[in-house]
Amino acid sequence: MDINSLLFGNAPYLFIMIAIVGVIYRYAANRYSWSSQSSQFLENATLFYGSFPWHYGIILVLLGHLIGILIPQSVLAWNSVPVRLYVLEISGLALGILALFGLLALIYRRLTDSRAKAVTTSWDVLLLIVLLIQVVTGILNASMYRWGSNWYAASAVPWIWSVLSLSPKPAYVATLPLITKVHIFNALIIIGLIPFTRLVHMLAFIGPIKYLFRPYQVVRWYRREAPEELVQYK
Repeated sequence: MDINSLLFGNAPYLFIMIAIVGVIYRYAANRYSWSSQSSQFLENATLFYGSFPWHYGIILVLLGHLIGILIPQSVLAWNSVPVRLYVLEISGLALGILALFGLLALIYRRLTDSRAKAVTTSWDVLLLIVLLIQVVTGILNASMYRWGSNWYAASAVPWIWSVLSLSPKPAYVATLPLITKVHIFNALIIIGLIPFTRLVHMLAFIGPIKYLFRPYQVVRWYRREAPEELVQYK
């Protein structure tokens, strides 16, 4: 078994299982720890300049990745027109830089603000390092290797679907550049870290959704007349 088969054939299932089992255990053992444990009340200025670009940048980047997974042929068709390809590539790079700016601001806050540092755990430090690696390698991929959206749809997406269909084909990514492989494998590490870090709060959105589908509730109000002495006092 070569290194590509190990990293991109077997390891994905290990990290996915860690994520699934870990999330179930954390929910069963301590579901109230799913909060992201906001430290906004400790220091807000730097948090604002870090959180907004980080969340907007990374969410849109992830959305672009998801679109590529779901409709890769549409992405390739979009890219068949050079102007649209340029717009997509430049937009992706700009969003990556935006996310990097926000992440660096958040790291700076954690390192310099004593109150934020006091509530920072080793899991937080590890998560920030892994996220930084992911964003930096993503930006390097976008800037060093042209037309990443094309080879993402043509190589990485088929590999993702092969993993999800339980018939992994590491050959799809075996010939990709080293930094691209680092980016892909680091994404697997992030998946494995979900149950142990603040990333688990991403799953909290599932809870409010149930309120959209729950049956109507009948609420009855019971009121008592105020005691006579209170009325007189008032």
